[in-house]
Amino acid sequence: MSLAQLEQSILAEVAKASDEAALEAVRVAALGKKGSISERMKTLGAMSPEERKEQGAALNLLKDRVAEALAARKGLLAEEALNARLAAERIDVTLPARAELKGTVHPVSQVWEEVVQIFGDLGFAVAEGPHIEDDFHNFDALNIPPEHPARQEHDTFFFNEKQDGSRMLLRTHTSPVQIRTMLAEKPPIRIIAPGRTFRCDSDMTHTPMFNQVEGLVIDEKTHLGNLKWVLHEFCKAFFEVDDVKMRFRASHFPFTEPSMEVDINCSWEGGQVKIGQGDSWLEILGSGMVHPNVIRAGGHDPDKVQGFAFGMGLDRICMLKYGIPDLRAFFEADLRWLRHYGFRAVNVPTLAGGLS
Repeated sequence: MSLAQLEQSILAEVAKASDEAALEAVRVAALGKKGSISERMKTLGAMSPEERKEQGAALNLLKDRVAEALAARKGLLAEEALNARLAAERIDVTLPARAELKGTVHPVSQVWEEVVQIFGDLGFAVAEGPHIEDDFHNFDALNIPPEHPARQEHDTFFFNEKQDGSRMLLRTHTSPVQIRTMLAEKPPIRIIAPGRTFRCDSDMTHTPMFNQVEGLVIDEKTHLGNLKWVLHEFCKAFFEVDDVKMRFRASHFPFTEPSMEVDINCSWEGGQVKIGQGDSWLEILGSGMVHPNVIRAGGHDPDKVQGFAFGMGLDRICMLKYGIPDLRAFFEADLRWLRHYGFRAVNVPTLAGGLS
């Protein structure tokens, strides 16, 4: 068989291949160790130099043409297979969902709405801000000094430096929303700022991305008694108990003075935490009177207005209320977990109808 006849035969087999497996068989039969072209290459050693040069060049050209034909056919088969798969797996979005595919509301989303309902009833508006912040709103305006550990790379997600040396960052708390609100509005101010925050941390009770809610009140007469009353009413409503004891412990936050950690009473009967009963204490949030430097950074005179602020993790209070042991499960998208802990979409939390 001449090389021309051999090429014609191989190309005919390539064109006949109906799938990638058949095409691979053609490739092996032609270019494999014992393929028809490979066997021709083995005969070059017995030829004269002139014949070897001529036949070698012809065989190499034949190999190239066969390889190109194989590649083209493979691409065509792959495209045909993809089109067939797309046609077979096409979903008619007008069809009603099957019962077993009905989704649930994530526990954090449920708690988010519960918190908004409670504080809305207490007269708080909801404020939002960007996830990507600058040093001023995230640190400087909140009275956080340059040497503070929170401003280091091991605790904060920074972006690359700009030409002027500054760097944007993923906000480490929702406190920048408080600064933006103070700069944009005049007292009296009464807001909560729920949202996602980001820190370099990951274990059973910490994740690199988590949800937080902070509150801020600024006016001429606000005092610690108002703060205690707001937090007490919130805890009773959120945990759906008649009463809850609270303990305010002195602490330190750069943006409040005085600063306080807040504990609530609980019991651990049967390995379960029960809020509002028992003699044990559980830390739930941080709070305090807004630092004069923060009020000043927000564009107001601390000699004329004052206020209080508080902050808590939505994920943490969700774990407490609904008995969820591991924070990381919130982000794993396990359908079994979501079906167990999730809420029906029609169960919109309201104070009148019940939060949970």
